Amino acid sequence: MKNTIALAFLLCAVSLIARAQHPFMTFNIRLATPTDGINQWENRKDRVAETILWYGTQVVGVQEALHNQMVDLQARLPEYAYVGVGRDDGKTAGEYSAIFYKKAALEVIDSQTFWLSETPQVPSFGWDAKIRRVVTWAKFKDKESGKVFFVFNTHFDHQAVVARRESAKLLKKKVAEIAGNVPMVVMGDFNASPSQEPIQIMLGAMTPKLEEARLVSQSKPFGPTGTFNGFQASETSDDPIDHIFITPSWRVHKFGTLSPTWKGLFASDHFAVIAWMELP
Repeated sequence: MKNTIALAFLLCAVSLIARAQHPFMTFNIRLATPTDGINQWENRKDRVAETILWYGTQVVGVQEALHNQMVDLQARLPEYAYVGVGRDDGKTAGEYSAIFYKKAALEVIDSQTFWLSETPQVPSFGWDAKIRRVVTWAKFKDKESGKVFFVFNTHFDHQAVVARRESAKLLKKKVAEIAGNVPMVVMGDFNASPSQEPIQIMLGAMTPKLEEARLVSQSKPFGPTGTFNGFQASETSDDPIDHIFITPSWRVHKFGTLSPTWKGLFASDHFAVIAWMELP
């Protein structure tokens, strides 16, 4: 009888721990373009969806997603909904930096998109960038625990040095204004490695205090350090450019850079990055 009670207690405890550890993912899915040949979207969309589903991802920020890609993913992710708009018109034109989330687990309290520019409230180009860049955010309530947190998802410019620096400054300013002291996750493709200025700004003294989830994981990070593969393993750098930043209120149990292939073919030219986290 005692053994039965002890086993029941252990199973209950394991169940509670499993429920508390929620996987958060950032994934640059590569825009749909026929110039990618065998790696074009039609050949990859199932791989992207399978990657999200296999890990039971609760929240995933996607980058470079055109509207037709959002439609394709939504059809393959029926348990998820998303927030986000196209960066070119604030509706459906241009790439999204959208946030998919599990509908059964999370409630969206509020959500908006702003532009990484001097006029963030309207579709616009920022500083020396030739491409519009956005941040989509959502305020979530966990339906089971009642805990509230924010998720910010973005994609910094890949060429404009000034825009990357100023985007990091603006992002930190805006997350402080929007989220205040509420726990937050700031994720995306920052097109910058840890030694470069944009990441130093993200992790710097400017409020709020953020940490790199990879560096505070309680278990050793899994997979390669670099996150860009260019559809070829040989192109994978040792420097990550896709990041998950968190406020210190989060506990990171596991962190991984996911690098599976399907007979040598990739889901995207970036690896998905994932962290299992909880709010104690």
